[in-house]
Amino acid sequence: MTHATAQGLVMVISAPSGTGKTTLCKKLLDEFPDLHFSVSCTTRPAREGEKEGRDYHFITLEDFKDRVARGEFIEWEELYGHYYGTAKRTIEEMLRKGHDVVLDIDTRGARRVKALYPDAVLVFIMPPSVEILKERLKNRRSETDDIIAIRFNRAMEEIRANEWYDYVVFNDIIPDSVTVLRSIYIAEKNRRPRLQNRIDDFYQMTGGT
Repeated sequence: MTHATAQGLVMVISAPSGTGKTTLCKKLLDEFPDLHFSVSCTTRPAREGEKEGRDYHFITLEDFKDRVARGEFIEWEELYGHYYGTAKRTIEEMLRKGHDVVLDIDTRGARRVKALYPDAVLVFIMPPSVEILKERLKNRRSETDDIIAIRFNRAMEEIRANEWYDYVVFNDIIPDSVTVLRSIYIAEKNRRPRLQNRIDDFYQMTGGT
């Protein structure tokens, strides 16, 4: 008997700059090939090592604003003079196919996603300490002191939003943090409501008893 296709799970991972969120997301995705990453659109230039379609979809400001006007983004925001957005069509297509989706977005975007997808799982990545956060931001040598100060203030603002997330992970040691993320994902996949189609199939195979 073919199991009915369940709608995929939406997993939102948020963290302030300098927390190691991108590294954690990549390691989680490496462990679960069926877990898909939602590639955001951005108007900022690609950084060294970034690739179109893998890290971001790099588009013009005019194109971005046109997409906003057409309501094509689930969420979007301007950060440090550049725009970022999550395409609704891409997410919907993956979910209809039963794929699970990871969104790497900030706290304000996470609120919008949760409003559209109430079953979305929200995970907040915390830095080990304020001192380590400051040091990591300073190590981003491509940015000025003014930008680093802005990023730190924004980071503290985002950290205060952790209170309405489902899970919080302190990124003390990367392998340990990946283990926690893996555990969250596996546990959420096995929540009873998410397995209701298979449960129903099981009863049908036994004649409904």
